[in-house]
Amino acid sequence: MKYAKLGTSDLTVSRICMGCMGFGDAKNGQHSWTLDEKSSRTIIKHGLELGVNFFDTAISYQSGTSEQYLGRALKDFARRDEVVVATKFLPRTQNEIEAGITGQQHIERMLNKSLQNLGMDYVDLYIYHMWDYQTPIYDILDGLHKAVKAGKIRYIGISNCFAWQLAKANALAEKEGFSKFISVQGHYNLIFREEEREMSGLCKEENIAMTPYSSLAGGKLSRHPGETSKRFMEDHYAHLKYDATAAQDQIILDRVAQLAEKYNVSMTEISLAWLLTKGTFPVVGATKQHHIEGAVKSVDLSLTKEDCNYLEEPYIPHRLVGVMAQNTATTAKENHVWSIGNQEIELVNRGRTNEKKY
Repeated sequence: MKYAKLGTSDLTVSRICMGCMGFGDAKNGQHSWTLDEKSSRTIIKHGLELGVNFFDTAISYQSGTSEQYLGRALKDFARRDEVVVATKFLPRTQNEIEAGITGQQHIERMLNKSLQNLGMDYVDLYIYHMWDYQTPIYDILDGLHKAVKAGKIRYIGISNCFAWQLAKANALAEKEGFSKFISVQGHYNLIFREEEREMSGLCKEENIAMTPYSSLAGGKLSRHPGETSKRFMEDHYAHLKYDATAAQDQIILDRVAQLAEKYNVSMTEISLAWLLTKGTFPVVGATKQHHIEGAVKSVDLSLTKEDCNYLEEPYIPHRLVGVMAQNTATTAKENHVWSIGNQEIELVNRGRTNEKKY
């Protein structure tokens, strides 16, 4: 494994981050394909053995059970100061807004619940999961900065935002003396490269770390023809993001497969090695041990400039999909792909367990 500093922070992280959305109680959240705790622990332990020290989860993943599984596994298999843990919080719910809960109070409540789930005193990276048009960015930054000063957060990150939003937030943070966002987690992979329009340029200029999610496009960039999985069959969000552009994306998938055969490696290794050439820290979900093994191997694969050009040449710009397609003020109050997550937060706030199966 290779390691690097995460943006301007002093966090030394593995170049591969283990995404934990696939861990959690399958009967208690958005996804039906997630792993139980025993299986999750096996993969987390194996990742640690392979040198992964960077883990990403969220309070919205399976009603907080992803955080719980990760926290218990890390307590048993690693020292706290040897791992870097990132988790996320969602915008205020409509009920919170109507009850007068401020952005600062919302962050405090969500963070305390995540710390309880993780069984930790602090998180290394606390991520603003998606832009909240109903809460002033000043309140978000103020709440996060107070938690940093209290020692509950080391650094803050952001996810699912436009470059102008990140630039605006960090400019305000600098003006007010608040903590700045040191990382951004966006939708970025070989068949969805819209982050290259503006975000990647901003991050390079400001040394903001990019930690792409969906780095393997829900398995499309790692799967050979004929292969399938429970997630591929049941992950409706992944189908929402990729099915409409399947024909144009297939050309790139074919080239990934060709290079994989050329170098005698997996498609996973080719796809992630390409992302690594962009200086990113890919977030890679794993529901089988060989998933994390392939991800770790990608760190040692060097693609040539010609290889990268071959992979990139067929790309055609895509329309925004998923969370980013709904990152507008007009959809702020409407149902979106994380609406279930907000329902979960309502229940978390009341100290209850969400028993509804989605």
